[in-house]
Order: sequence, then C-alpha cells, then structure tokens
Amino acid sequence: MAQHKRTSTIRSRRGRIAAATAVTAALTGGLLGLSATASSAAPAAPLPSHETDFNGDGVADLATSAPHATVGGKDSAGQVTVTYGGSTLRHKTFSQNSTGVPGTAESGDLFGYDLAYGDFDRDGYDDLAIGAPGEDVGSDKDGGTAQILWGSASGLGGGTTVQDPRPTGHDFFGAPLEAGDFDGDGTDDLAVGARSGAATIDVLDGKISRTHGTGSSRYTVKPAIMSGEGAGPFNLHSGDVNGDGRDDLIVDGYSTADGDNANLWLPGTASGVRTTGQQRLPAGVITDIGDTDGDGYGDIIIGLEWDDGISGANKGGSVYVVHGAANGPYGDTQVITQDSSGVPGSGEKGDSFGNELDLGDINGDGHLDLVVGSAGEDIDGVEDAGAVTVVYGAADGSGLSTRGAVLLSQDSAGVPNTNEKHDFFGSDVHVDDLNGDGRGDVTVGAYGENGGNGAIYPLTSKANGTLAGSAGVYTSTVGISATGTPHFGVNFAD
Repeated sequence: MAQHKRTSTIRSRRGRIAAATAVTAALTGGLLGLSATASSAAPAAPLPSHETDFNGDGVADLATSAPHATVGGKDSAGQVTVTYGGSTLRHKTFSQNSTGVPGTAESGDLFGYDLAYGDFDRDGYDDLAIGAPGEDVGSDKDGGTAQILWGSASGLGGGTTVQDPRPTGHDFFGAPLEAGDFDGDGTDDLAVGARSGAATIDVLDGKISRTHGTGSSRYTVKPAIMSGEGAGPFNLHSGDVNGDGRDDLIVDGYSTADGDNANLWLPGTASGVRTTGQQRLPAGVITDIGDTDGDGYGDIIIGLEWDDGISGANKGGSVYVVHGAANGPYGDTQVITQDSSGVPGSGEKGDSFGNELDLGDINGDGHLDLVVGSAGEDIDGVEDAGAVTVVYGAADGSGLSTRGAVLLSQDSAGVPNTNEKHDFFGSDVHVDDLNGDGRGDVTVGAYGENGGNGAIYPLTSKANGTLAGSAGVYTSTVGISATGTPHFGVNFAD
C-alpha cells in the first residue's frame, strides 16, 4: 500500500507526462453527464449538464490542451485549442501570447494543464477556465495561476486572471479546476485547487468579475486529504449525487487516514460545498457523475487504472460505478473490468483500463453510455497503442450493461490513422454532440501520437450507435509547434 503514497506511481494521462514537470500528479475535471428522465416516484433528477457552448449557437464546442507546447521558443509554455462544433469543425488555438490573454508564454508555465467550463460571468455564454500551475508569480516560482477566457457570440476571447487569495501558501495554483452549481442557485461556481501546500480548495461563488477575477463571494473547503509537496487535491469533479438539486464535489488525493489514494464525496448545500458528511469512496484518480440508471440520483464513475497494490485494483484496471442515493453515494457498486462478461479483450498488466472516462448518450436512446480509455493497451503486439471501450446503457434504463460493449483502436473501421507504439490512444475521452444531431459524439485524445506531438480524433455517432471519423486533428492542423513533445490531446474540458 505504501507505494501509492509516491506520486510517481500514479499513471493516469497527466501522470505519464508529469515526470518532465514539477507537477507530478494526475488531474482532470468536468461536469456531470446527461441525466435520464426520472420516474414520477423518484426525486428530481440531478441537473443535467449543458453542452459546452462558447459562442451560443446551440451546438457543443470542445476545449483541448497541449500543456507542453513550445510557444515563442519557450518549452512547455502550453497552449489550448478550442474546437467549435457544427457541420464543419473549426479550431482556434490560444496561448499566453495570444491577444487578450493575460501574461506571457514562459518556459514551464503548463498553460492548459487543467480546464473547466461554465458561465462564470452570467452572460449566457460558456467561459473557459485554464490552469497554468507552473506559472512563476513574481518571485514565487511555480506559484501557479488560473485564467478565464470569456465566451461571446464570436467565441472565446479576452481573458482575466483569477485572484489567488493565498499566493505564498502553496505552489501550482490552478491545478486542478472544476465548475459546478454547489449551492443550487442555478449558476456556475468555480473551484480551484493547488497541488502543493495546504490541501485547501477555493470556491468562487457567484458572478466572477472580468475586471478583478473575483467572485461575488469566496469560501474555502478543506477535505480530509494530505497537504504538502506533491500532495493536495489531484482531481476535482462535480455532480448531483443525492438528488437535492445541488452539485456535490468529488475530491481525489491522499487520505489523511492512511496516506493511500482516495476519493471523497463532499455534499453541496444551500451555502455551498461542505466537508460535514464527507464520504470516502473507492480509489482511482479519474471520476465522472451521471444518472446511469434513471433513479434520479447521480452515480459516481471511478477509474482505477492500477493493476495491483491498492484496495480494489484488478489486473489491467477497473471502473467502479458507485450508485447515488438520497443520503449520498450509499447505493450499490458495480465493477467493470476487461474481464467482465461482454467487454472485449482481457485484463493485462499495464492496460490502464479506466485511465480516462466520460459519460454521454452516444446512441440517442435517452440512456447514458460510458467511454473508458485504456491508453496502455497493447494491440496486436504494438506497445501502448491504446484503445477505448464503449459500454452502453441498458435499453430498459436499468444502468450500464457490459453486454455488447465495443472496443475501438486506431486499426478499427472508421477510426483514422493506425496503431503505433506509444500513441496512448485513449489518454483522454470526451462525449458531446458536436454536430447538433442529438447524439453524443466521441472525441479521443492520443497524446503520444507522432512522437509526443499528440492528436485528437473526433468520432461521429451514427443513428445505429456506431462511431466513425473522417480525419484526425493534429498539431499541424491547429497551429501548435511540433518542437518538443506538446502532448496535444492530453486533456479535455469535461
């Protein structure tokens, strides 16, 4: 068990690239998935996520990062690419050298290391929060920063730095980030963590000022995770687990009880996120929340990619579905592995099944489906080519069913390119309706593509539930320098 106190053992999508940076733990973020309709006897269903829409055209958009991109000769300054949905996908790439974006691109800033979206200024357009945890703030090396790019009818533009209330109390501010309506007032709040220092999460509650980078109010949350260098929160995720109309917060870190990896459920209340009643969940860095069984409560999906050495691990990796209930995540737990009946393949050491996951309605039947990344999968002898598995929601609405699950790699029909060593296809996955046809399309990241340049692969969902794409999106497509290893596609804003 003790080996999992070392950050070097965390092998999620960001954990693999962390050895080259001062930030060494896996981080992710996103909002809860589309909820199925609850029965009349159930409580109000958890609030469904709105699709990411930066330009207000009613079609989903996508934000993808390349945190190790070289900008103006500065290694690992970082860039973020926004893909605007529609009949034709359009891309625009930002760095800290872009007009209107605060700061200047500098070596090691890691701009885009984590992303979160929400309407933070209450103008009807989604905005994008971007973490740059390696930013030097004055003389404070790696103090970190978070910035917001503002949505408008013409898309994202301009930017504001989020005020750091304790710049000398931590390093790596802005990693991780998460948006959610934690007090149930119908508007988005922003939670910001810092990977080194006190394990304190700042929540900007209410409208965030474009001028000052502060919310209408702010409060702090201190969950039962370890503080100090290499500790703090690794990952944040939000969603309504207990059906009370408020988003709860899932915090991943090292438990203060035993030093092992743990996820904690922190309930949302009328006054925001509170640690009272926090509940420990199975281990695993990556999480998502959505009502998979239509009972009106959000279920917590946890990716535990480790093979062994930690409670709950299975060879090749695991996914835990912890069902929600009125008093929180106290429902039944479903375990999905590559050895589950109906799941293609088998669990093999290093597959990393569960290194990434996302919920969405792919086939348009009104039930949530699950996409699981296994970026370490060897395909036909190709080391770490990577793959994704699609687990569909049962037709009767009873939840996720492994029957008929589908495995996709870059050698699958309809998937662009071919399997190559260390592509890490599945290093991130995202479900959103990018063409406005009512079905969730799947975008797959492969940060190892082309020697670490990285790529993303948008796969359109067909009426029969199958997925296919016509072309990949590469660094050359979006104007990211191929110098070094940009790792484009390592992180989506979920």
